[in-house]
Amino acid sequence: MSQKIDTIIFDLDGTLLDTLTDLTNSVNYALEQYGFPTHSEDEVRQMVGNGVAILMERAIPGGRTFPEFEDCLKTFQEHYAIHKKDETKPFPGVMKFLKAAVERGMKLAVVSNKFDLAVKGLCKDFFDPYITTAIGESPQIAHKPAPDTVFAAMKELKSPPECCVYIGDSDVDLATADNAGIPCISVSWGFRSREFLLAHGAARIADSMEDLWNILSDL
Repeated sequence: MSQKIDTIIFDLDGTLLDTLTDLTNSVNYALEQYGFPTHSEDEVRQMVGNGVAILMERAIPGGRTFPEFEDCLKTFQEHYAIHKKDETKPFPGVMKFLKAAVERGMKLAVVSNKFDLAVKGLCKDFFDPYITTAIGESPQIAHKPAPDTVFAAMKELKSPPECCVYIGDSDVDLATADNAGIPCISVSWGFRSREFLLAHGAARIADSMEDLWNILSDL
């Protein structure tokens, strides 16, 4: 382990939690209420990463030009708030990694473009006591790829940038880390493929949670 890195800031969906089925079900529920065709999980996989408004903009035919867009978005949010844990679970090795990281004295946070209430709720339900700093999308702070939420996590943990690394599964995460001035480790098991990540400039890719230790030791 690098002596200087003592703080890991994670993305949530596609990095720590496999949320795709519950997201897809809530998207399709909202679409069905307005008579739209539904999407497969693979289709929704390509739509996530930039927050729920953009997710629904991509899912609804015509996007924001649909006159009842805001109502459809609200329908999604209300359904997801109830069903966000139906099928969602940590990816293999996540809990073991988090426990080991905390035992090594590392500070952990989650920064996500999922809406803030869901981020805080999911982290409390799945990752307590390992992750207590969890920041999601809200009107008060610019979302990823802006670095603001990452900076907020650093401030809460009292961690300077030179002690931090960001771990995520998408091009948004790569850009977020770059904008925050910290290294990024990409993961290949999430919403974007290894080929996609390499094409978007990923310099470090982990294929399992265990891989992260080797990559972290080289930072």
